[in-house]
Order: sequence, then structure tokens, then C-alpha cells
Amino acid sequence: MNTRPMYGSLMATIALTVSLLATPACAAPRGRVYVRVRPPAPIVEARVVSPGPGYIWVSGYHNWNGRAYVWVPGRWERPPRPRAVWVPAHWQQERHGWYLVEGHWR
Repeated sequence: MNTRPMYGSLMATIALTVSLLATPACAAPRGRVYVRVRPPAPIVEARVVSPGPGYIWVSGYHNWNGRAYVWVPGRWERPPRPRAVWVPAHWQQERHGWYLVEGHWR
């Protein structure tokens, strides 16, 4: 009995199953990367002393590195212009999963 065709079909099925299970993120048509795994709760950070007047604390956030969430620590930054307001990075949920909205100055 020749088992070679059945073995090849079995290996292809296993490879497809593993690739589907091991891919918790996918690219979206609009360029967003969606993650199917909910992001962890933010880490409460102790702020270090401000380096000087006029600096704003930019909170840390969880980023997706392609395999897992990694914490990006907070930091002090100078606003790019007077009266600029920092909008913190945060995760939004849609039907495709979770995507990161980058922090930015407004």
C-alpha cells in the first residue's frame, strides 16, 4: 500500500492548522494590524522626576511585537508647540480584533 499521498495531505492539513492557530494578528485593508488577543491592563508606573519645566508625562502602553504584547515605558517629553495636548496611545476593538491607536500631540 502506498501511503505517500496520504502522508503529504496529512502534513499539509497540520501545517495549515498550526499556521491558523499561531497567528493572533492580521493585517487589515486600511493598514491596521489587528490582534485577536485582548491587550493586558496598563501597568501603573512610578513617574521619575521631570527633567525640567515645560515637560509633559507621556504614559507607557502595551505594544504588539508580532508575537506578544510588550510594555513601552512612559517618558517625559516637551510639547512640539504651546498648548499642545498629548493623546495617549490606546487599544480600540472592532469586529476584526484589537488595534493600537498611537499616542500623538493634538
